[in-house]
Amino acid sequence: MEIIFNENQIKTAVNFILENKKYSIIRIDGEIGSGKTTLIKSLCKSLGVRENISSPTFSLVNEYLINKKDKIFHFDFYRIKNPYEALDIGLEDYLESNHLCILEWGQVVSEYLPEKYDFFSLNKINENTRKLKKINI
Repeated sequence: MEIIFNENQIKTAVNFILENKKYSIIRIDGEIGSGKTTLIKSLCKSLGVRENISSPTFSLVNEYLINKKDKIFHFDFYRIKNPYEALDIGLEDYLESNHLCILEWGQVVSEYLPEKYDFFSLNKINENTRKLKKINI
C-alpha cells in the first residue's frame, strides 16, 4: 500500500498513516531530506498538538501533549552512534507507555523495537513529490 503526494497534499499522507496504523508505535524511515519531520509535524498537529513541534535531532526525543493525559513521543535517532544510546534515554519505557511513539531513523534501533509496530517508508521522487509506503512486518 502506498500513496504519492506533494507538500500541498500532506494531509492526504497524514490520513494514509492514520487509516493504516494499528499500533501505538510508528516507524517512519527515509533518506535525509525526504520530509519525515515535516510529515510528523503535520501528523502531530492533526492529532491535536498545539505546541511548537520540532525535530528532536539533538535531544533524541520530544514530548507533546495531545490533551491532559495523552502524549506523543517523537524520536529522531539519526545522530546516535550506538543503538545502546537509545536505551540510556529509556526507549523501552517510552515504547511500553501506550502513548503514541513516532520514530525517525527507526532502523538504527530496530533491534529494540517490539514485534508489532507500524512501519512506513518515505521516499523523495523529486523536489516536490514524495512516496509514502506502508511496510508490512
